[in-house]
Amino acid sequence: MVRAIASLSYSIDAIGLEAGPLSQWLSKGIEEAGFDMVLMETRLVKAALKAMPIKTDRRDAQGIARLLQMGWYRPVHRKSVSSQEIRALLSARKSIQQAIINIELSMRGVLRNFGLKLGHGTRVRYEARVRKLVADNDILSASALALLRARGQLRTELASLDEKVVGLAEHDDVCRLMMTKPGVGPIVALTVRSAIDDPARFAKSKDIGPWVGLTPRRTQSGEMDIVGQITRAGDRGLRSALYQAATILMHRAAPNWLQAWALRVAHRRGSKRALIALARRIGVILHRMWMDGSPFRFTLNPGPTA
Repeated sequence: MVRAIASLSYSIDAIGLEAGPLSQWLSKGIEEAGFDMVLMETRLVKAALKAMPIKTDRRDAQGIARLLQMGWYRPVHRKSVSSQEIRALLSARKSIQQAIINIELSMRGVLRNFGLKLGHGTRVRYEARVRKLVADNDILSASALALLRARGQLRTELASLDEKVVGLAEHDDVCRLMMTKPGVGPIVALTVRSAIDDPARFAKSKDIGPWVGLTPRRTQSGEMDIVGQITRAGDRGLRSALYQAATILMHRAAPNWLQAWALRVAHRRGSKRALIALARRIGVILHRMWMDGSPFRFTLNPGPTA
């Protein structure tokens, strides 16, 4: 691509690229070659190109060039290499964790066909419970043991990745700062760290909520004004991590001012709305902690220090 662009007979002012799976790598290489590169937000580009009656690659390129010329686009931040590496590690961990869950669900389905019920059991007692249920059936035992061996290997790999994740969080100053807040562990801290990447790109901490898709969707036209569910725009992994942190803070964390605020919201609006509001506020607080370099305070008005 760089050789093709450099061989053009006219000069290039800027290059627009729709954000996608390869955009991080492509934009970095094109910028290193000396060109001005702009990553464009996918939803706006898709909405603009959708108006074309005929869709071809050439017409898409012309449409992107027109959007870039008029300035009708939203630039996308290109994450640093370290953030991309952390996201790759978290994605691998999530994939292995989901594979373990799928194997356990498949095991339950196989045993249920024979009238065997696993019930609720811990991770330690799971394998012993399965072996006990299939002990009298050789064919069923062969199927179950194969799944158990696969599950055991995956759990070993998951434990190794968990150790790596904890080590990265403990050696990162920003993650250690975030983990002073109740409900935020190594996985949530690394997720926030890698998703935001550069906190200075947000003018206000309150911009985190709309950016991650935790604000209500609104449709207004004339006399119609509908406020719906959250927009779910942005990073899905970050949104899930903030929601998990909100759930832990609401039900399992030590008493603090943020938990008391969420409980008051739950009393007025219900627990589901309270969890969404709490997740949104956690994102705002973590960004402000990152910018200020100050740990989480359990009280709004701390007393004098000794």
